[in-house]
This record gives sequence, C-alpha cells and structure tokens, in this order.
Amino acid sequence: MDTNEVCARWSRDGFVVLPGFVPAEDLASAQAGLEALHPTAADFHDGLDPRRRRYVDDEFAGIDTFPFASPELSLLAVHPRLTGLAAALAGDDDLRMYQAEVWAKYTGAADYDQDLHRDYLNHTVLVPTVAAGCRQVEMFVYLCDVPEDLGPPHLVPREHTRHLPARPNWYLRPGADPGAAPDDDLRAFVTAGDTGALYDAEVSAAGPAGTVVAFGLDTFHRGTGLTRPRGARFTMHVNYRPASADWALRGPWADRSHDTAWYRFVERATASQLALFGFPPAGHPFWNPDTLRAMAQRYPTLDLSPWGAPLPP
Repeated sequence: MDTNEVCARWSRDGFVVLPGFVPAEDLASAQAGLEALHPTAADFHDGLDPRRRRYVDDEFAGIDTFPFASPELSLLAVHPRLTGLAAALAGDDDLRMYQAEVWAKYTGAADYDQDLHRDYLNHTVLVPTVAAGCRQVEMFVYLCDVPEDLGPPHLVPREHTRHLPARPNWYLRPGADPGAAPDDDLRAFVTAGDTGALYDAEVSAAGPAGTVVAFGLDTFHRGTGLTRPRGARFTMHVNYRPASADWALRGPWADRSHDTAWYRFVERATASQLALFGFPPAGHPFWNPDTLRAMAQRYPTLDLSPWGAPLPP
C-alpha cells in the first residue's frame, strides 16, 4: 500500500476501497468466530437456527456491538493494519476507537436497500469536517466476499457532494415517497427532490473478503440490497477519531443527538453547558466559516456568537 496515494484518494473522493487489505491469515480466526454471533447462510435459509427470527423485517437487527462474543472478532477491530490506516487518514497517531459493530444480512430477511446519506447525525454532536486533528474515519471490513449481489455499500465521490448543505442529510432514491418523518421537526433532514445525479455518480465498493472501505463523515453512501438466492453478508463497521475530538462518539450523546428533545435542549443551552457534551471552545480549529455555516443549518435557532459569526449560506 502506498500510504500517500491512499491518503490522496481519500482527500479527493472522501473514501478509498482497498481490496483484501486485511491478510487472509489474519482474517481466518475472526471468520471462525462469526457463528458465535450469527447463523450461517445455510442455517438461516433452511430455518435450522432458532436465532433466525431476530433478523426478519429489520435491516439493523443483524448488528452486534463491541466487545463481541468472539475475542478474535474484537481483536480484528483493533488490528494494526486498520489502526495504521486510520491514523494516516485522520492525520493523527493518537486515536480512539469510538464504536465497532459486526453486521449480518440475509437475502430476503429485510429491505437493505438504503437511501444516500451521511452518518454524522449519530456520530457527532457537531458536523463533519476535514480539518486536521478533527477527522473521523469510518471503515467497513469485509468478513466474507461481498460481490454486487450481496449488497456492497455504494459511495458518492466528494466532487459531486461537497457543495451540499448540512441538511437535508437523506437524499431519497428517485421516485421515492418521503412519507412521514419519525417526527415532524426532523422533516428538513430528508429530501425527495431531484436526486438522480447523485445516484448516477455512486461507486460500488464490491470486493473480496478482507476488503476495507474507509470513508469520511461527510461521505454520502448507502447500503444496497442482497439479491443472491440464499445469500448472506458479514461485515465489521469500525470507527476511529483523534483522541482530542471529544465531540465524535457513538455513546449516549451523539446517539441521542438527532432526537427532537436534543434539538430543543441545544437551542436553550449556554456555550458552557454545551461544552459538557463535547462542543469545543471558541478558537478551537474545528470552528471555521464552513463549520459555522453548517452548524447554523443543523441548529437554526442556536446562538453561534460564542464560537464566531457564521457566513451567509
């Protein structure tokens, strides 16, 4: 791997796909531990595993969180190849792994075909940035081969998305019915407008076992459906951040930071109160015209003057 080339592609596109990045011999023990978490494809489709019902009609039901029942899977999440790559992309050697999941999907169990989105609304209480020392790195690690008929993620190169505002965050597939948002206050984060160009620009991340797909918090991407008869897909999703980026997490704060109650709290809180949840102080490198503008879009009623005046949209 040429680290400089990988970092250049990451900076240009917002993601990088590295086929077979984790060596087969290092992957084998983790693969052997999968049955402790999830049914095999055959046992699921033949109805031989009593855990089968867990996965039906819920695309997220196949997620198990770190630490895993298999210690080999837990060790894979902190594999030196992954942490070294994360450090290079984040531009910081002092990292934290702030979340890891193993995700099993089975053909026909649920609808895994997602709309294009960014992950920032439950990965940070702030907004995405590519500023040095503030970058969050997300990775998919393929625990099996993931060809196109087993639902690889699709990603959109940054050249097609860098102009997009902090909200809306979900761009529905052309012709999709937006329906009713979970809460009327959150409707502005979803659009069913003219999204065809984004879907035309997406790139498939299909690849063999051991492939790593690394992407940024500002990268638009989506899961795709499984179409292979009797198919199954097993992946790990790992997230890293600089140790100093206290606002980047998948714990109690960011996990709740897209609830209506969170927005209502933020609009009435002081800067010193928000600092308790990881909002950085005035003068911190996170604050710049781009992030201030995006914060004004995410939190329209928040007084941003303690951190600087946002520029007009």
